[in-house]
Amino acid sequence: MEKANTTIIGAGISGLTTAYLLKKRGIEVRVIEKSDTYGGSIRTERINGHLVEHGPNSTLETTPLINELLNMLGILDRKIFASKSSNKRYILRNGRIMPLPMGPGAFLSTKLFSGKAKLRLLKEPFIKSKSNPQETIAEFTRRRLGNEFLDYAINPFVAGVFAGDPENLNVKTAFPKLYDLEQNYGSLIGGMFKSRKERKKRNEESKQSAKTISFINGMQELTDSLYENLKDNIEFNCNVSSIANNGVSRLVTYSVNGETKSIETDNLVISIPAYAAAPLIKGIDEDLSRTLADIYYPPVNVIITAFLKKDVNFNLDGFGFLIPGKEKRKFLGSLWSSIIFEHRTDDAHHLLTNFIGGSRSPEMTKMDDAESLNTVHGELDSIIGLNGKDVFHRIMRWEKAIPQYGKNHSAVTDKIETFMNSNKGLFFCSNFYKGISVCDCIKNAFATSDKITEINK
Repeated sequence: MEKANTTIIGAGISGLTTAYLLKKRGIEVRVIEKSDTYGGSIRTERINGHLVEHGPNSTLETTPLINELLNMLGILDRKIFASKSSNKRYILRNGRIMPLPMGPGAFLSTKLFSGKAKLRLLKEPFIKSKSNPQETIAEFTRRRLGNEFLDYAINPFVAGVFAGDPENLNVKTAFPKLYDLEQNYGSLIGGMFKSRKERKKRNEESKQSAKTISFINGMQELTDSLYENLKDNIEFNCNVSSIANNGVSRLVTYSVNGETKSIETDNLVISIPAYAAAPLIKGIDEDLSRTLADIYYPPVNVIITAFLKKDVNFNLDGFGFLIPGKEKRKFLGSLWSSIIFEHRTDDAHHLLTNFIGGSRSPEMTKMDDAESLNTVHGELDSIIGLNGKDVFHRIMRWEKAIPQYGKNHSAVTDKIETFMNSNKGLFFCSNFYKGISVCDCIKNAFATSDKITEINK
């Protein structure tokens, strides 16, 4: 039997970052990964001159910890910011894409929202009611901002970030900053102004003002760099069968190519999806195991398309567009990847990343490749106008894409924290807990590594 100070299950961004930080601090660490590669959903390919992201296309620079990590890795100079051209965000309404207003003047003049909706916004600072831990983002938005903001701002945003449905997402855990603004200041509008000073002290950015970042050769540069520093600490093709408490340590049993192995470890970090973690902890906490198994991961198909610029009738001058559920379209929206970041394709083409499925229409992901591609072409043609077929496409299918922070996810978080408090040295560090974005995962990895470092003092 092998022994280790810290074992991490999962070599995605959360597991890799936690392992790297611990190794930098001189703590012995082992990473065991089920697949034959690292990075989780982060994967970048360069195909026929087009840069294709299988998973996250970017992340928001919401915490200084991202730069701290990049500086330690020596890749801070590889970071790139989204172009100014991509500042404009579009929303589909009545079959036409309209820019989302980004300031007071633009909000007053926009046709995206009616005069009634604009007047409704003025009432927000005077609403005295507050959210409860089970309230959904849909209920929260209706109460504070009204139905039209829910339909044409929050609904498409939730589809773009979570591939989710605002009627089923918990505001406290899925959108903690909004929840905290109301709890701490009694108003979203007033709270946004008052909280700026506090964020400045923490050197943090709100998600509204944070910069969108990636890397010169795509998001995989980050996980590649982490892997280069952890080559000797990772074992691949490991199928974990059980986790058991062994006094003050943990016993992890797994198999590699038919050979059964075990590790006795002082600290254990679970950095895998909830559905994969659920059976592993069943022998320790059956109730939490059932809870994790119930977390929904909707399917999403990612359809990358490249068109000759002359074959696209709309002037692509923004981040892309998102589609509200009320528009009854067959896909969720489109990111204009070659506008957001330079060198995603050559000067003659536009590269678009399109999304089908999610919680809104999971059945759409069952279409075969030809039908999926024809659906995207048809929708794009009706919205931005196309004069020809794509010159390149690539389809990725995520059967279980993004964990949904459902209506009772606040209770899920409480159960996770109770479990960790009762099982000292056992941690969850994955995107079903404390945020789904790359930056959220990095922030959680720093917090987890800090706790393990404190234990080892």
